[in-house]
Amino acid sequence: MERTIFITGASSGLGKATAKLFQSKGWQVIATMRNPELEKELSQLKNVTLLPLDVTRVEQITGTVAKAITSHNIDVVFNNAGYGLMGAMEALTEEQIERQINTNLMGVLWVTKAFIPYFKERKQGLFISTTSMGGLLAFPLHSIYHATKFAIEGWSESMSFELGLHNIGIKTIAPGAIATDFTGRSLATAKHSSYQALEEKLFFNVDAMMAQASSAEQIAAVVYEAATDGKDQVRYVAGPDANAIYDRRLSIGSEAFRKEIKSQFINE
Repeated sequence: MERTIFITGASSGLGKATAKLFQSKGWQVIATMRNPELEKELSQLKNVTLLPLDVTRVEQITGTVAKAITSHNIDVVFNNAGYGLMGAMEALTEEQIERQINTNLMGVLWVTKAFIPYFKERKQGLFISTTSMGGLLAFPLHSIYHATKFAIEGWSESMSFELGLHNIGIKTIAPGAIATDFTGRSLATAKHSSYQALEEKLFFNVDAMMAQASSAEQIAAVVYEAATDGKDQVRYVAGPDANAIYDRRLSIGSEAFRKEIKSQFINE
């Protein structure tokens, strides 16, 4: 039976890789992005529909979801749109903080809320959201990014109970580093003179972390697994680096792990 996935943030990286993988598996794909008219690769694929969607615009979410559900029977919604924000909190502007929260957190909530009545009527459906290993543990100078990703993890676990009453699933994909342009177009930064030494050390470690990154295709395969395995499982930690560091946190405890991170980045 033909199935359909609705993807946000499908113009690049994991979103695009996921769209291509599901299309290759015979799924119908609704790939949404802010500027679909600029997309040249997905537009050439059979059974891929491009729709405009900026997840920070609630009125556009309403319109795009309405258009999608009138033309397709949607089985899976993949909340993938998001970006990184690095910098000490006092270095960030109100606009930067609001944009991060509106994109990474509120966008997921509004898209999900728009689809819940539709999935309830169908008595089935699945939400999957991209979080991060940064939704399970924390690094310096990422406080607002972590706030959004931790929030999605907790929200998804709570939502699993109420959605489960209606045979609707909800899952998260928590990847480590992905070998895309995340540190370019998908990462915003802010600097402050009070944190210069920490900033320099962290930027150096980001480069090292990216050297161990999984490919977008590898993480997309985990999305496909989550979409098709039928498991009552909320969290999927994705990528060798994410699994290794999360296992370390679980094995030694959260406070001991925090102190390890502190010793790595901050000179006593």
